[in-house]
Amino acid sequence: MDYTAEERAYLWLCACTKTEYRTRVALLRAAPSPAALLAEAETYFPAAGAEKSFTPSRERREKEADLFLAGLEKKGYFAVTLISEDYPDALKNISLPPLVLYGAGRRELLGARKFCVVGSRLTPPWAGKLGRTIAETLSRRFAIVTGLAEGGDLAAIEGGMSEGNLICVLPCGLDECYPAAHVSVKEKVRKKGLLLSELLPWETAKKYSFHARNRILAGLSEGVLVLSAAEKSGTLITANCALDFGRDVFALPHNAGARQGEGCNELIKRGAYLATKAEDILSVYGMEAEKEARMELSSDEGRVLDALKDYGELHPAQIAEKTGLKIFEVTAVLSSLEIKGAVVRGGGNHYNAI
Repeated sequence: MDYTAEERAYLWLCACTKTEYRTRVALLRAAPSPAALLAEAETYFPAAGAEKSFTPSRERREKEADLFLAGLEKKGYFAVTLISEDYPDALKNISLPPLVLYGAGRRELLGARKFCVVGSRLTPPWAGKLGRTIAETLSRRFAIVTGLAEGGDLAAIEGGMSEGNLICVLPCGLDECYPAAHVSVKEKVRKKGLLLSELLPWETAKKYSFHARNRILAGLSEGVLVLSAAEKSGTLITANCALDFGRDVFALPHNAGARQGEGCNELIKRGAYLATKAEDILSVYGMEAEKEARMELSSDEGRVLDALKDYGELHPAQIAEKTGLKIFEVTAVLSSLEIKGAVVRGGGNHYNAI
């Protein structure tokens, strides 16, 4: 993969020197160009108090850059710097934009319209099911941006995977996987969508890297949908970043008192858009959802689904009481509705309509 001299210098600075973000920014501002910074490091690094953080020999610096780029290419990775043509414009305008993004997969998705879908690891089954449906519909218009965790992230991945318009931003380097149990999910995303990280490929996840990753999720996207969030959930960091960056924030409403929905309900109180279907989001951007075929339901299926819509989460015994059906009939109908994607089973053998 070809890189300009300026891009190459950016990558050398971020990958081959022992500097932190603010020092790198100061160095880039001090030098007339990134290429000049690489060529004349002896002039600029000592002035920034970083005299021990680079290789003194220019020839060795050039070799360091070559070896790093060769390593990226060997693994099938690419790098996009802040000055690259396809670096996302939306990300340039946030506080502390990543100087480099490392990617694997469909690079062209960097230029797509993007929408973020996130939720806590303990996302309720009904919210996960609804999130998958919403993400699937949105992925026909946007690249879905999310993380790689259980719960809300996984729901967004499953929805966005159908179209392949999916970007997962990692809290670790591309060589690593967090959580480790999602190695197979990560590989599926790489094949059909795009993996992104601002960390060097071999870096593991650190406590601070989750907060840093969340700012990228919000920064890349036109809006953020929160599927679930407890009162102090890390998912709210993404939502708050979105608010700080002037992005649209949407949230699923949850029952009062449900812990995993307290953060969502609070966002709605603070002015976030209430969203229960993809159309609620698409309408904000002047779009209409494609009309879906009407679901064919039997008389009993219609009665059970209406009861769930009218009363919310119910146990099969409660459904039988409200519909007049026998309990074994309700059980059979619920199984059929699950297959059709109209209901989802939650904890304690309770059901919700989708």
